[in-house]
Amino acid sequence: MKTEILLRKDELQNKNLKSLYFGGGTPSILSVDEISSLIDEILQHFSFENDIEVTLEANPDDLDKNFLKQLAGTPVNRLSIGTQSFFEEDLKLMNRAHSASEAESSIKRAQDFGFENLSIDLIYGSPTSNLEIWKENLNKTIALEVPHISSYALTVEPKTALENWISKGKVKSPKEEEQNKEFYYLSDFLKDNGFEHYEVSNFAKPGFYSRHNSAYWKYQEYLGIGPSAHSYNGFDVRSWNVANNQQYIKKLNDKLLAKEEEILSKEDQFNEMIMIGLRTIWGVDLQSLQNKFSERMLEHFQGEIKPKIEEGILIIENDHLKIPEKHWFMADGIASDLFIV
Repeated sequence: MKTEILLRKDELQNKNLKSLYFGGGTPSILSVDEISSLIDEILQHFSFENDIEVTLEANPDDLDKNFLKQLAGTPVNRLSIGTQSFFEEDLKLMNRAHSASEAESSIKRAQDFGFENLSIDLIYGSPTSNLEIWKENLNKTIALEVPHISSYALTVEPKTALENWISKGKVKSPKEEEQNKEFYYLSDFLKDNGFEHYEVSNFAKPGFYSRHNSAYWKYQEYLGIGPSAHSYNGFDVRSWNVANNQQYIKKLNDKLLAKEEEILSKEDQFNEMIMIGLRTIWGVDLQSLQNKFSERMLEHFQGEIKPKIEEGILIIENDHLKIPEKHWFMADGIASDLFIV
């Protein structure tokens, strides 16, 4: 990874970093010395803004006292903890290594060592849960004073233990109707408790939006280092590293990049702007669309949005196209109807 940083240091236009994110896997299995070593390598080629957000994704069972004590001495100032649930039955269903008590104690320990900027993941719509259990999960989160929550509906991925259990009738399949109900309860409850619902799956207290993820949602450039990592130049090029660790290492040992890339067509760029923008409170900047895309594409777009505006599932505010929050659960479906194919 240090070799890749060196080889790709000139890909980012802005050398003064606003955010740094260790994630997309389980970086908390690294030692603090290894995390510090990677940060030191980055600082050889980039500078940090004074208030840079440095996030580490972590499993609750990795956050012991010794790890947190050492981590507090590094530039890492935000933790994203894969809590998922505070209930044992949910965690067993999701095949998580941590227990319900570890889910809670890891948050308290992190706070004890000065990590106030915390985000946790919560999963709703599990067959082992119901609305009452979901309410208890959220009450626990508020009691723990966590300022950022990312929350997703449980999905059944192919070739997983969960899919196998469902096919054998050991576990019921998640119900979209229940997930819908729990999603809107989540949104109302968190707003009542001072959170802002700023992206379909993300909620934050004022001042605690994820800067890193917000950069993705605003089409800004980013550089991804490591196997499977994705990068974007802010315009028309996306790239991704090979997923296979051995291939990644072999290439970089030969000082070669282990990545592929694609040039995004105008249609791809249009569809991405629609998909990402409609998932956020900021919406889609209509002036940007007008400046960037052809008359033909804009005419198609105007034709598609008109009936949806009349229906009330799209609105225009301050020259931005948005989905009213009461329809956010269906945001991806609404956006896909506007795609140019």
